[in-house]
Amino acid sequence: MKEKNSNLAVVNNTTLQAAKSINLHHYDINSALQTTLEFNELLAIFSHKIQKLIPHDAYIYNNEAFGLQYKKGVLSKHSCTYTLNIENMPLGELKLIRQHRFENKELKLLETLLCSLIYPLKNATLYHQALTLDYTDPLTKTRNRTAFKDSVKREITLAKRNSRNLSLIFLDIDHFKLINDEYGHDCGDTALRAIAEWIKKSIRESDIVFRYGGDEFVILLSDTDINGAEQLAERIRSRIENHTLAYGMKTLRLTASLGISTLHHDDSIDELVKRADDAMYLAKIKGRNQVAAAV
Repeated sequence: MKEKNSNLAVVNNTTLQAAKSINLHHYDINSALQTTLEFNELLAIFSHKIQKLIPHDAYIYNNEAFGLQYKKGVLSKHSCTYTLNIENMPLGELKLIRQHRFENKELKLLETLLCSLIYPLKNATLYHQALTLDYTDPLTKTRNRTAFKDSVKREITLAKRNSRNLSLIFLDIDHFKLINDEYGHDCGDTALRAIAEWIKKSIRESDIVFRYGGDEFVILLSDTDINGAEQLAERIRSRIENHTLAYGMKTLRLTASLGISTLHHDDSIDELVKRADDAMYLAKIKGRNQVAAAV
């Protein structure tokens, strides 16, 4: 039967003193953990540094707040699990795994060693929380224009390096100004949130949606050619058209115009974006509520 020891690791003055008492500096754990703010790197460093003290075959780290799970090593029979917190801030759950049981003295030592991991995890949590706020549109909970600029630059580099397809969809809500003028900006905000949600329900896990500005959204499609982008754009358009938005005692039918472009080998960011934007305006000119592809 699988053994599982569940523990709660919380930093306080007592445990910090305990951490010092085993001379953590000798094992160079603290200084090594100060070199990164990435969760996966912190866990890899911690696992490596404690391996001689507490041998283990694998570890699993879960962080629900950021939707993260990291696994490394070969899973086996016995495990010990720690839920990590500090000052009511959840820092995730760490599980060590190996073939034979963890002895009580090892568990006590591990609890002390975890004190060296708590503050680096807290710093990583604060850092990624700040990034999330900086990169998130507060109204629609999609990523924002700043995040798009960083993401599209990275994805273009990867696509060219690996000879992969990359496509964009630009989406603009039809007659959005009339919604604001006739029903008010609160209704307009409700419409934006609804559109964002319908887009999210239409795309794949690998696709990323951004609020580009005003009533415009852009969807970044990695490893997707022009045909795949067109099919996805049509799915989004259809989902929006076939939903009714309820606002107070009123109901509204929304539509959107979408333009798509696919990365050319010699494209710059601006060229890729401009073709998708131009295609979206072409869909407007043709009568709205349709998809147009860049030539």
